[in-house]
Amino acid sequence: MVCMKNSFSRFTPQMALNLAAPHTWPAAIMPTLVAIGAAASESPLSITMCCSLLAIVILMQSAVNTFNDYYDYVKGTDSEDAYVDEDDAVLVYNNVNPKSALRLAIGYLAAAFILGIYAIVRAGYVPLAIALVGALFVVLYSAGKSPISYLPLGEAVSGIVMGGLIPLAVFQVITGILDFRMLLIAVPTIIGVGLIMLTNNTCDIERDIPAGRRTLPVVLGRDRSRSLYHALLVVWMLFILINTGIWFRSGLIVMPFMLLASYPIIRALWQNPLTAERRQQAMPQALSVNVVLGAFYAAALLAPATVTLVL
Repeated sequence: MVCMKNSFSRFTPQMALNLAAPHTWPAAIMPTLVAIGAAASESPLSITMCCSLLAIVILMQSAVNTFNDYYDYVKGTDSEDAYVDEDDAVLVYNNVNPKSALRLAIGYLAAAFILGIYAIVRAGYVPLAIALVGALFVVLYSAGKSPISYLPLGEAVSGIVMGGLIPLAVFQVITGILDFRMLLIAVPTIIGVGLIMLTNNTCDIERDIPAGRRTLPVVLGRDRSRSLYHALLVVWMLFILINTGIWFRSGLIVMPFMLLASYPIIRALWQNPLTAERRQQAMPQALSVNVVLGAFYAAALLAPATVTLVL
């Protein structure tokens, strides 16, 4: 039965927060912190600017999450039998107008661009150009007849946009230098963000096939997806060690602590079968690994710097 417009329940602030999905924000925050760590060796760090940049990327991530929930709902991909937590599927478990979620997603995106004016005034139009590319992929990821999330490109696109373009833009805003070396420094965050998507899509294979999604795990199958997953976990760690050793050698002192702190979480994630039934364990594990590795990597990049803080 289709609900009439006046029968919808009230769209609450808590629902808006749930659609923003704060537990996924590490996918935006960690790349930003890594870029700030790298920039500290080149320029004084403006507290106001760093806070503004963090707010911008969180709003962008919130827009991605809300757009994705809206389009998954209207296309019927999300359902109560898909092992989706209630907080992760606001439109499935609450009788609210789905257009409220669409308006919210646009609002998150608009707020990010309004805050971005400050960065443009300080750093010029380069971050605007990078942000426009990111915003384009935000929309293309979920919208249209063949959204990126329905193709075997989702992991690569989300990794490059969130894990690569964010550090590139943040570094340019803080230092005034468009340094494409940041894309190499950001390889660990590209892999980390991509693995969040790979975790989600591998757990969702069974529900994605009838929905017509051709995600990378659907194409590869679960066994080969898990083999790829394990390989990327190893490459992720290696790139952190290699990048730190090449460009931020003093930061190598942080690496033993990173390995000790991350081992229990990586071990649990490695052993997770990445099935639908284990989705609610796998996603927090993948996000926790991003937080631990991202935080220690950022600390390693900061280690050689003489940090100067300004307003």
